[in-house]
Amino acid sequence: MSDLWLASLITDTPQAGFDLAITMSRKGVRYTQPDVEVLKKLRPVYAEDADALIASSQVIAINFQTIAAANNYWRK
Repeated sequence: MSDLWLASLITDTPQAGFDLAITMSRKGVRYTQPDVEVLKKLRPVYAEDADALIASSQVIAINFQTIAAANNYWRK
């Protein structure tokens, strides 16, 4: 994947930052496993695995921490 999609970690609001964290997390999966057919095949396996879902949430949370710090925690 060579598309440039992340111009900045700066967002207007915490909600936009959280949305960006989710996008970053999803892009990370796509970079790691670029084969869409494999992704589709694996989804039913992890979709019902509580540990996998918690791990996904942890990745999103870490990305959100990074974005929040980049935005000075949206302090004015």
